[in-house]
Amino acid sequence: MFHAVPLSTDRLDDVIDVMTEAFLDYPLMPWVVGPEGDVAARVKRLITFFITRRALKGGPMFGVLDGDDLVGAAALTLPVEPSPPPGFTALELETWRELGDGPRDRYQAYADATSKFFVGIGPHHHLNMIGVRPAHKGRGIARPLMEAVQQLSDADPNSSGVSLTTERERNLTLYQHFGYSVIAQNDVAQAPFVTWGLFRKR
Repeated sequence: MFHAVPLSTDRLDDVIDVMTEAFLDYPLMPWVVGPEGDVAARVKRLITFFITRRALKGGPMFGVLDGDDLVGAAALTLPVEPSPPPGFTALELETWRELGDGPRDRYQAYADATSKFFVGIGPHHHLNMIGVRPAHKGRGIARPLMEAVQQLSDADPNSSGVSLTTERERNLTLYQHFGYSVIAQNDVAQAPFVTWGLFRKR
């Protein structure tokens, strides 16, 4: 039986590897980076930015280990984030300089589509990414990750719950099974998919 454990930034590279494997065929990531060049490498660059940004702001991470190998992970945003450390802006500028204006504009279109999903809920945890290596799917790894996220929020008096977004309709049933409710849905400009916002009350 698998268990989720808190991860330190020492496992940051492993978390990035897990998320890259998990999200290579996810609608959002390949669309943001575009079809040009080495798509897998560009998706990894984008995910490196996402995960590093969360870690720099103190975002919690959880993982599931199979022996010493990280096979599943979750990365969150805190209800109240600390001020970004030195180098944060440089990280963002360097990421979009490498990926280009098109990916930056497409990501902004996604951010615009989801920006009002959770307005009015109050401080809460946000589940930015949760992923399982493809070779380990179907082995019950998502459950301990979801439970660890929920326990973190439930134990925090400053958190009203956990929010998340998904761009795969089939994921809705999974998240609803864990107590999440769909509270928003929106099209993403020029994207071949829609995005949903879900929330689980503390």
